[in-house]
Amino acid sequence: MNADLTRAVQWYPGHMVRAMRALGRSIRLTDLVIEAIDARAPSSGANPALDDLARSRDRITVLTRDDLADPRATRAWLDALGSSGREVLAINARSHAGIARLRASLARRSRTHDGILRVMVVGIPNSGKSTLVNALLGRAAARTENRAGVTRAPQWFRLSSGVELLDTPGILVPKIAGARAQWILAAIGAVPAERYDAEEIVARLVAWGRTRGADVPTLEEFARERGFVRRGGELDAHNAARAYLAAFARGTFGRYTLEEPSDAS
Repeated sequence: MNADLTRAVQWYPGHMVRAMRALGRSIRLTDLVIEAIDARAPSSGANPALDDLARSRDRITVLTRDDLADPRATRAWLDALGSSGREVLAINARSHAGIARLRASLARRSRTHDGILRVMVVGIPNSGKSTLVNALLGRAAARTENRAGVTRAPQWFRLSSGVELLDTPGILVPKIAGARAQWILAAIGAVPAERYDAEEIVARLVAWGRTRGADVPTLEEFARERGFVRRGGELDAHNAARAYLAAFARGTFGRYTLEEPSDAS
């Protein structure tokens, strides 16, 4: 499905405009930028504006939710993204081993004149930024939910005597270009549910699954299995589609990556 969506998926509220301006000011205070990108959408889930903003800073790209992505595709993305020389890690924030690798990377970096490494964590909405911050801190300090737009203002946290973390609001591009990026961002929860037609996003996801050999159910199969059926046998397609996307986000159907490095070329 390459045609435009019937209802275009777009979301760039006022707080994102203000957050982008704030990031421009905060970047001058930081030594290192960690960009969190959902491992299921490494291309659509990256914001080129954030890339431009942090161009002059040391960078680490973290593919989050590694436990939900296809391991083969993740390896391909690690190779593709790392070919530029930037450090790239794939992490499940609930895995001690993955977080230990990131902590070790921070420990290797040199400090500024005052002995503090100041780290900004950036990403699009619901990319796993705050979960990553909490995992590094070892406590639930940054507010997290499995929906877009939870973090609205920057928050500084002390990781150790030598590292400070800045958790930032998720920021999308002002206009999401192309139907593919739009449905993928909807499927991974980067935009609020009210900003798209859930049935159409499920249809795109199922069509993608058929072309890639992914064993994802149709909406009708899912609805009947989960009991989204009204009196008389009519499917409750709207609520079933919402539940379908929530199930996909949890990894209920398996580990899938929605785009390959070749899709971004």
